[in-house]
Amino acid sequence: MILLSACGDKTNTNESATAKTDSVTNAPIAKAQKQIVFFGNSITAGYGLDPSEAFTTLIQQRMDSLKLPYRVVNAGLSGETSAGGLSRIDWVLHQPVDVFVLELGGNDGLRGISLDGTLKNLQAIIDKVKQKYVTSKVVIAGMEIPPNLGVSYAKQFHNLFPQLAKKNNAYLIPFLLEGVGGVDSLNQRDGIHPNATGEKIVGENAWKVLKEICK
Repeated sequence: MILLSACGDKTNTNESATAKTDSVTNAPIAKAQKQIVFFGNSITAGYGLDPSEAFTTLIQQRMDSLKLPYRVVNAGLSGETSAGGLSRIDWVLHQPVDVFVLELGGNDGLRGISLDGTLKNLQAIIDKVKQKYVTSKVVIAGMEIPPNLGVSYAKQFHNLFPQLAKKNNAYLIPFLLEGVGGVDSLNQRDGIHPNATGEKIVGENAWKVLKEICK
């Protein structure tokens, strides 16, 4: 009885292995690749850096090292506002989206744009993503701004991102530039965009959330 049981288990194992190989080449079949689209401004675009240093590239390298079947798409555009993002989201959605990371709003805040308008634009972008890719997962990348335009405005800006995440049942990166923003040694000369060392920290901030999605 024990011998028969063991043989039965061995057969099931072999069948499982066979199911995972190509019937012609007998080579292992790779897992279907999924796409993570980072949709944002210069922070996502990796402004002032070699593409290999951008945090999105570092995320791809992490995925590859862990053999996770994800392809990272960098859809960042320097200077982009929420309104600009809304105007080009349809074009970006021509490609499959399994995970959508929304990193917009920072330029709106720096320009003192109405936060009601920013919230409306970001919500419209999320709506378009969910309408086309119903099962996609949305990640909101939170941002902060200095109190130049008033403490009240800065506080409202801070609250905008968790509010958006809660409404859409989305994942939240509380502050994408946590540990980098305002630190001279981790930013380029403009004091706004991370340098190569800062990008590594930004990548870790994003990974803390993405690792729970891309298991």
